Formats: sequence, structure tokens, C-alpha cells
Amino acid sequence: MTAVDTRRVTADPAESFVVFLIGMRVNRLWKLHRWLPVAAAMPRMLRQLAADPESGLLGTRTTVGWRTITVIQYWDSAASLTEYARDPASEHLPAWVDYNREVGGSGDVGIWHETYRVDPTDTESVYRNMPAFGLGEAVGVREATGDSESAARRLGESDEAGLPVSPDGVLRREE
Repeated sequence: MTAVDTRRVTADPAESFVVFLIGMRVNRLWKLHRWLPVAAAMPRMLRQLAADPESGLLGTRTTVGWRTITVIQYWDSAASLTEYARDPASEHLPAWVDYNREVGGSGDVGIWHETYRVDPTDTESVYRNMPAFGLGEAVGVREATGDSESAARRLGESDEAGLPVSPDGVLRREE
């Protein structure tokens, strides 16, 4: 079990990074032979990436819904992500070929992805009473105090009033 960090912390990315969202949606539940191979491909890719610390993958989180699976991935760069996607030795390339050959335009199972390049000064996060999670798990965390106390401050905006609620739960009233 992952230890819960009771501190109030924020993710601490030192450099630009990439957030890559990728997933699938089962459109025709009865077509198990179409969507099961698609669903099985992602764990193989994630195992391969986890075994290669030089791949550029910083961390992942998988969520499963009624008809959807989504994987949130944090990468050190778009170049690392593209290199993996096109590498003939990767698990991704054969999965890509198989999907296009076996599913193609059938409508049985959909796949999607979104890629975001992120500057570290354009991020904001807070975690309290959480094990390592999300961006904080991928890049590390630091105490959310001082210049990191509020969301506005973490985004580099003016926040003269400060937080309306203290970390110990006291409501701060405007004077």
C-alpha cells in the first residue's frame, strides 16, 4: 500500500513536459473479439515503458469507466512520445497495425488520444492526505506554502488576500 502524505503539497515540475491522454471506447459490447485485443494492448505497452527508464515516460494513471478506458501519461517530451510510438521494437507499432487491420472503420471500438505540451510555470496542483498521485507522482512534490500557498500564487498571479481558508480549517474573513 502506498503511504499517504498528510502534508499539503504541490507538484514540482522543473522542466517542460507532455501530458498524453489516450483511451478507447467500446461501441459494440457484443463484439468482444474486436475490443478485447485493443484493451489488452495498453498493459503490454505500459509494462514495456516501465521496464525502460530511458523511454521518457514519467508516470501513468489508468481509469476505467462503463465503456471507456483512459490512461493519463506524463512524458519528458513530445519527441520521446513520438519516438516510442514509431519505434519498430515497441509494443505500440504492432498494436497500431492490428487495430487498423482488424477494427479499422467498423465502428466496433474507438480509440483516441490528446497531447498537451506544458510549461512548468503553467501548472497548478495541490494534494493533501494523498499518496503520490498524478503529476506529483510523476515529477515529485514540494510543500504548498509561501509562493505556493494558493492556486493563484502557484500560477504566478497576484493573490494579496491569500487563502480564504487556512490549512487548519479556519475561515479567514475579509476585513
